[in-house]
Amino acid sequence: MDLARGFAVLGMLAAHLLDTERVLTPDPSTWVTLVNGRSSILFAVLAGVSISLVTGGTRPLEPARRPRASARLAMRGALLWVIGVLLVMTGVPVYVILPAYALLFVLALPFLGVRARGLFLTAGALALVMPWIQPVLDAAPVWAGVGGEELAALVGWNYPFTTWIAFLLAGMGIGRLDLRALPEQALLVTAGAALALAGYGAALLTAPTAAGDAYLAAVLTAEDHSSGLWEVIGSGGFAIAAIGVCLLLCRTPLRWIAIPVRAVGSMPLTAYVLQLVVWAVVALALLGDTSDLYGIREAGLFTPLTLGLIVFCTAWTLLVGRGPLEMLVDRVVKAVVGRDAATAAP
Repeated sequence: MDLARGFAVLGMLAAHLLDTERVLTPDPSTWVTLVNGRSSILFAVLAGVSISLVTGGTRPLEPARRPRASARLAMRGALLWVIGVLLVMTGVPVYVILPAYALLFVLALPFLGVRARGLFLTAGALALVMPWIQPVLDAAPVWAGVGGEELAALVGWNYPFTTWIAFLLAGMGIGRLDLRALPEQALLVTAGAALALAGYGAALLTAPTAAGDAYLAAVLTAEDHSSGLWEVIGSGGFAIAAIGVCLLLCRTPLRWIAIPVRAVGSMPLTAYVLQLVVWAVVALALLGDTSDLYGIREAGLFTPLTLGLIVFCTAWTLLVGRGPLEMLVDRVVKAVVGRDAATAAP
């Protein structure tokens, strides 16, 4: 899971700081565009996996122990929302995912007692239905009115929770599987690959039909960050397959070679926040403006920031252990709510 989270964090960094605005072709120079949209969706699916792992794993917590677990998750979501809003206030020109992440944590609470089958069925139903409703929600007058842009940032509407809850629930379903078993890992790869091929293939087949209708064009698309039907299926499948591949890789000696990326994934909140804070500081110092995206790309920040992030996370993991923001959030949650329901005495 740490390896997959590491790739998700670094993928979002690449999506922000590299020129990814190109059409994907067999030319390897265009493959960088794969990080667009897919990295953040992988991040959301992994959030669901983490929720399941801390609330019983393959066996959901008993009803008597769920209120404490729910309170902890809700408190964690509140802290993530505050951190996300602070990042938005830096003016860095990215769609900060943490506010949406926080809302998804709260939406996950009614599903803590659901097993893998129910989670997958619910995620599938939402994935098929919500993309048809999402264009109507996106066109709501509230987003175009006074304060609409600010409201969108506060709820992370570029990652609309109304549709993205499907990714979180799919991740929770994955977290209810025995992820140490080889058949389960192989199943994730095959099922995810099948969904990805189905979603992206359907996008190509339906493109002529959708071209003449604005509503259908918004629904029947696999375009990055569209929350269209084929993006939800295709990129959701990509995320599932990526998790399976990472689990399989970590059955081999490659797990030791991948320690630096795993270190980044072991502290995803710290890594995500740190990259944006460093970006803001460098942009302000070099350009006098944190919102100048093209200026910061031309300054070549991606390579030094990525290497610095990997080195910092690896050193911290080896010398200290848990990431600093992860420790801080956990201590606040424990101080307010109490010990984790998974470890508390019955």
